[in-house]
Amino acid sequence: MGTLVVANVGKAYKRYPGKWSRALEWISGRPRHDKTWVLRDISFSVNPGEAVGIIGVNGAGKSTLLKIITGTTQATTGSVSIQGRVAALLELGMGFHPDFTGRQNVFTAGQLLGLRADEIAVCMPAIEAFAEIGDYIDQPVRMYSSGMQIRLAFSVATAVRPDILIVDEALSVGDAYFQHKSFSRIREFREQGTTLLIVSHDRSSIQSLCGRAILLERGFVIKDGNPEEVMDFYNAIIAEKENATVEVRRLEDGRVQTSSGTGEARVESIALLNEDDEAVEFINVGQSVQLKVEIRIHADLPELVFGYMIKDRLGQPVFGTNTHHLGVDMRHLAKGDRLTLVFSFPANIGLGSYSVSTALHVADTHLAANYEWRDLALMFNVVNLNRNQFVGVSWIPPQVEYQR
Repeated sequence: MGTLVVANVGKAYKRYPGKWSRALEWISGRPRHDKTWVLRDISFSVNPGEAVGIIGVNGAGKSTLLKIITGTTQATTGSVSIQGRVAALLELGMGFHPDFTGRQNVFTAGQLLGLRADEIAVCMPAIEAFAEIGDYIDQPVRMYSSGMQIRLAFSVATAVRPDILIVDEALSVGDAYFQHKSFSRIREFREQGTTLLIVSHDRSSIQSLCGRAILLERGFVIKDGNPEEVMDFYNAIIAEKENATVEVRRLEDGRVQTSSGTGEARVESIALLNEDDEAVEFINVGQSVQLKVEIRIHADLPELVFGYMIKDRLGQPVFGTNTHHLGVDMRHLAKGDRLTLVFSFPANIGLGSYSVSTALHVADTHLAANYEWRDLALMFNVVNLNRNQFVGVSWIPPQVEYQR
């Protein structure tokens, strides 16, 4: 079984002021460089069979951390302990020689993964079948597209189930079909006990594959926990502007709510109403409901957009929209104004617990100017009182015709 322990890992790169400084340092024995730290005091462990996502903005240190874990880069401080066979997919076509054929590169890459030549030969038909690159398998890799390279690289890395599978964001290069195929194999490995470490900016991938997420920021671990909570915090950091703040608080039910924004506009109340205008917590599948939102303006604003997102219990988006896309024009607002928005829709969603996130901003996303972003602003449950039994996140009742 695969076990990974990262203990106080740090990584610094030397920066020399001139081209002769390195030689002078070697001759004199005196340091003539400055250090730029990209990772500091990183510590965490991954248990056998656990799936952990690593997230963070570009430059946070994610790829450097994975390279240290796989041994392609040396840590400046700390240590990494691994038990089990590791398969890693870090950079596109890593280890492939452009002048070798795909088949030749399979043998080379497979041996780098610790497989013997006879084992690779046995796996070759399965590797070809999974990669689906046809006759290109016997063509030089320099003739491959980026998508073909990632198909072959992933097929080799997963030809034999590893104890630990490490995947960087290389899979985002592939087409939608191969992404689905790859993630199906990753899920299959996880069910069989493979330990998974994955880097991705895709919220749905992290939350569907991982039971835990680690957030890196400027080389430090700033959050380690439930993927939904960590992704909410990550989104708040992305949305944070110069005057914004990220606030985290624990709700009565134990869930963690993340909010951020400048505060120039705020949601004062939000409620889900039934046909009698009563606030409800439980609704029936397909029931007509209204989402009523009251907003208070705290500064003169030339423009305002309100958006909401319905998410399932795993935090994955079910439906989202905003007033910009709906053509609602809210302009020239003055400090002290109060606004009321009512969204009417049928709750054509499956059974389960749901939450609503809200955002106040300009333009089409909260990244332009984030006045307020709030996760878990409202929670509700969907039950089935009188519909035919069905499964899934959506209620799409069909009309069926039968002929014999």
